[in-house]
Amino acid sequence: RCVQETGINAEYMGIYQSREQKMVLMNVLSNCLKAIVNAERAGKRQVLLRPVNKIVIKFLRIMQKKKFVGEFEIVDDRRGKKIVLDLLGRLNKCGVYSPRFDITIKGMDRIMDYVLPSRQIGYIVLTTTYGILDHEEAVKKQTGGKILGFFYQLKNSLIHKSCLLYTSPSPRDQRGSRMPSSA
Repeated sequence: RCVQETGINAEYMGIYQSREQKMVLMNVLSNCLKAIVNAERAGKRQVLLRPVNKIVIKFLRIMQKKKFVGEFEIVDDRRGKKIVLDLLGRLNKCGVYSPRFDITIKGMDRIMDYVLPSRQIGYIVLTTTYGILDHEEAVKKQTGGKILGFFYQLKNSLIHKSCLLYTSPSPRDQRGSRMPSSA
């Protein structure tokens, strides 16, 4: 009412505008890898990834070849494609390394030390002139490229999930504590 009395255009003030602002998807690979990690942590068997592009599909094929994820099915819905991915429970962490820095063969060790928890655990995925490769294949082909992302599994996490240790109470537990009660 006050707007009408003052003669100010209500549309100019933005009061009657009902336009919804849409969020723009910035990194498709990052969203897919986050969805995979969240589903693994929740103990899910499958995850639906959407939208999907060629980089995501090639990244998942590398993960599948290294036996970190199971089979996946690409569903073409004539928009952004979807992937139904079977999870194996072997993945602890995966992510995108942004910005996509150039990496040489000599600098590969330094990046591995920085990104991976150990040299023997996990893989770094690169985009090279030979296509999208993991760091071991890139070293074999003597090529560098731009770093896309990483994935790994910690060996200790399997021990904690699969081992249950039961110990009986010790005779010392039945005695009172040697610490004074005021401590």
